[in-house]
Amino acid sequence: MAFFGAFGVDLFKLAFQIINFLLILYLLNRFLFKRVLALLDERQERISQGLEDAEAAARDRELARAEREAALDEARKEAQTMIARATKIAEESRAEIVAAARAEAENVAAKATEEIVAEKQRAIAELRSQVADLALEAAGRLVGSEMNAPAQRRLVEKFLAEVSPTDRERS
Repeated sequence: MAFFGAFGVDLFKLAFQIINFLLILYLLNRFLFKRVLALLDERQERISQGLEDAEAAARDRELARAEREAALDEARKEAQTMIARATKIAEESRAEIVAAARAEAENVAAKATEEIVAEKQRAIAELRSQVADLALEAAGRLVGSEMNAPAQRRLVEKFLAEVSPTDRERS
């Protein structure tokens, strides 16, 4: 006590102040610090939850980006398939059109050939008729007498029948 007295400390006041300090410390701990610590814990939990939500959102964004790229790749493949199908259809249509045009050209050529052959036959028949008339006239002059028309015609037809096979071989 002499020690405390040398510094001018009153023990009763010191004990009272220590009791007051402990009482205030108890009250602060009971009513203030627990609530503040609970608020800090709650805030820490909200921050942790926010970080977890941010990570989940980042994962979701990455997943959505991957799905979007997969959908774009699928759309590109489908577009390529459609283009290939359209190209194939166009090629088939072109081939059909070319085949039809060739067939039409062949038909036209065949008809033209038939017409040429028919015209040739008509020309040959006309030439035969003219040759027969000339032959009859020449024969009539040579014989000096005129034969009747049916007899002359038979004679000429017989002559042309004999000459015709060789003419046909040449044409």
